Amino acid sequence: MSDTAPGAPLKRFIFTSECVSEGHPDKLCDQVSDAVLDACLRDDPYAKVACETSTKTGMVMVFGEITTAAHPDFQKVVREAIKDIGFDDSSKGFDYKTCNVMVCIEQQSPDIAGGVHIGRSDEDIGAGDQGHMFGYATDETPECMPLTHVLAARLCQRLSEARRNGTCPWLRPDAKTQVTIEYENDHGAMIPKRVHTIVISTQHSEDVTNDFIRKELIDKIIKPTIPSELLDDKVIYHLNPSGRFVIGGPQGDAGTTGRKIIIDTYGGWGAHGGGAFSGKDPSKVDRSAAYLCRWIAKSLVSAKLCKRVLVQVSYSIGIAKPLSVFVNSYGTGIKSDEELLKIVNNNFDMRPGIIMRDLNLRRPIYKKTAVFGHFGRSDPDFEWEKPKKLTL
Repeated sequence: MSDTAPGAPLKRFIFTSECVSEGHPDKLCDQVSDAVLDACLRDDPYAKVACETSTKTGMVMVFGEITTAAHPDFQKVVREAIKDIGFDDSSKGFDYKTCNVMVCIEQQSPDIAGGVHIGRSDEDIGAGDQGHMFGYATDETPECMPLTHVLAARLCQRLSEARRNGTCPWLRPDAKTQVTIEYENDHGAMIPKRVHTIVISTQHSEDVTNDFIRKELIDKIIKPTIPSELLDDKVIYHLNPSGRFVIGGPQGDAGTTGRKIIIDTYGGWGAHGGGAFSGKDPSKVDRSAAYLCRWIAKSLVSAKLCKRVLVQVSYSIGIAKPLSVFVNSYGTGIKSDEELLKIVNNNFDMRPGIIMRDLNLRRPIYKKTAVFGHFGRSDPDFEWEKPKKLTL
């Protein structure tokens, strides 16, 4: 098929992914929600947690449904999470010591508990809600993640490191990055060719100029992070393009849990079922089944059964087995998608209780997932990133 034939895909194209830092108000809320979850799981691995967070100037509110034998000090948990992010002084627009923390927590509905997990073994635990979840993997990076997403996240990680270790003491916690890459489509496989555009907008102290910020970002953030072979003299840089960014965090924008679900996953590649992760214990398939789908997708790509793959599962509340399982290898498989689907069904038990067991999800490991992405990271606690040896 020629490049211009009807239905022909783009042979060469550009694609963009973004990331936000710990101090972005939505990400602050994700981290607070997962800090509350971890505090409950630390003393009660079977805690049922659905914790949302919202924030604005000088205020954080946590609200939702929690049923647990643990007795966390919610005020302390919330303030410690904000302190860890770096909002420790009013000059930064937010201070963990003086902000108002509101706690509006009730217990899980007994109707839900009775229909999902009460009196059931792990094998029979039903899904905590209906929904459909996706997983994605690609061989374009060692992490089996899209390079646009990987580099956007690494830029945010580098900004955080430079702020914390004193390399760039003028940096403040709130920041956003965006990376556009030129790709070649090789019969469904994605081949990154070069970086096309980099955008960084970062909160900063009042005493630095825009020219100084631009030079520091290029020399101390971008060059140490982006592989040199991907950078050429045609790369477009938009560095703090709006000008001054002194007012940031919740003072600049309101934040709420679950509003950065694409950053949390694959940077716009693959697909997303719409359910957020943070603040949800692993009985909620929005979280645990999305981790399962990533595990499946990465296992298929790591086994070199395909170069790129999308996996979907769906559930009904109270029902253990998934309603549907879908696999799409974008034409890159060494086997048919029908054969890949059989391999998936033969190697993975997709019941919620078994997912929690196989991925060891009843541990307090979630706060660190809430920033820089849930996937493509080498943390030993992230069992879903360890490919399973498949029986073919």
